[in-house]
Amino acid sequence: MGTINIDQQLDYIDKVNNINKGKNLKYYILTMGCSLNENDSEKLSGIVTKMGYTKTENIEEANLILFNTCCIRENAEERLFGKLGEAKKYKEKNNAIIAIGGCMMQEKHIVEKLHKSYPYVDIIFGTHTLHKVPEDIYKILVDNGRLEDVLDIDGEVIEGLPIKRDDNIKALVTIMNGCNNFCTYCIVPYVRGRERSRHPKDILEEIEGLAKQGYKEIMLLGQNVNSYLRSEKWKEKGLDYNGINSFATLLRAINKIDGIERIRFISPHPKDFTEDVIEAIRDCEKICNFIHLPIQSGSSNILKTMNRKYTKESYLELVNKMREKIPGVKFSTDIIVGFPGETEENFEDTLDVVRKVNFEQVFMFIYSRRVGTPADKMENQIPEEIKHKRFEKLKDLVESQIDLNNKEYIGTTQKVLIEGYSKNDSSKLTGRTESNKVVILDGKNELIGKMLDVKIISEHKWYLKGSLN
Repeated sequence: MGTINIDQQLDYIDKVNNINKGKNLKYYILTMGCSLNENDSEKLSGIVTKMGYTKTENIEEANLILFNTCCIRENAEERLFGKLGEAKKYKEKNNAIIAIGGCMMQEKHIVEKLHKSYPYVDIIFGTHTLHKVPEDIYKILVDNGRLEDVLDIDGEVIEGLPIKRDDNIKALVTIMNGCNNFCTYCIVPYVRGRERSRHPKDILEEIEGLAKQGYKEIMLLGQNVNSYLRSEKWKEKGLDYNGINSFATLLRAINKIDGIERIRFISPHPKDFTEDVIEAIRDCEKICNFIHLPIQSGSSNILKTMNRKYTKESYLELVNKMREKIPGVKFSTDIIVGFPGETEENFEDTLDVVRKVNFEQVFMFIYSRRVGTPADKMENQIPEEIKHKRFEKLKDLVESQIDLNNKEYIGTTQKVLIEGYSKNDSSKLTGRTESNKVVILDGKNELIGKMLDVKIISEHKWYLKGSLN
């Protein structure tokens, strides 16, 4: 793959903008999946906005329909194919361009199905070719053909694309792409490729720019953020920048940026959570003392089958070490229920970890098979009925813990970043605590974007109620 010419793609943006002048065209974008996908969609929005399209939440009005796909769970496929049936009507009505990108487009069997059953799709692009969307749209408008722009090899890190963010207080910032871990249930290394870190200079410049625009909170993104800059080629090329040569040193540099008040990150891997990162969280006042630490299973046997490279015991040791070093630290996690071979005893190990750690949030998933992963070929698949029974048992435990944890907030004063008006009650403001708890409170418009001391007066399971008095 040759060197990427971003100037050429910016030129295609200008060409499409000239074609679209005076036409009042609209685009609709549906994002499936993780925060990395959301950040990719912000880049897609930035590209097509510069091309003269304005955003609509109504697919019926769209002249350009974009689907940014995920392939972590099976229902994502069903959702995409259902939406494509709907999109076909508006393609005919509005002469709309339909473009599909994201992780699912890196799966050959999905692309084959699109060719066979959905011939009206105009553009298929992969995770490594998002930057070529300007060229793809231009070619469709000019040549009226059909394009497939998917690379099997690892893409390069792309800088310089326009971006249109969905929020003006909190921003997603990708620091690396890809993954080297090859967990047996996960398709990500196959669809997003090997780990590639962005240059520290580009990350710091992006965050400094966000601070100048008034952003208060930064979420750093990567499939495994604690592997940032660990690749040998960084050392070989001498790409060390102002002393930044690791995730810990990057965190410390971001902590110094004026205007940014909160720093979060996802997702770290427990096996790579080094002492220097723990110390950076302890020392840097802007880094939230709230850590997402995915365990996936509490059973050492299942973790081994998952290729996670840590045990139940080492995970709990890590949690205890963080609690000793970082005052008031709290945790969230990911758990997969019903992984192949999971026995009742293995599942009880998971419940045991949940009881011991007492997570603030647990993202629970029923294991679903993904074509192309080692776990899909394992013979000891768990029956759906047992998976669902275990899921409900885990859910009951987690919800009982959340109830107790929420009660401990009552009467305390929390730093809350006010994000806007509540979606469920437009007369109330909403924000989040450092531990990511949603807080609803009375207040005026001018408080949006401010970090406030809020007294918690009651809890309501999925949110806390606060008062400024």
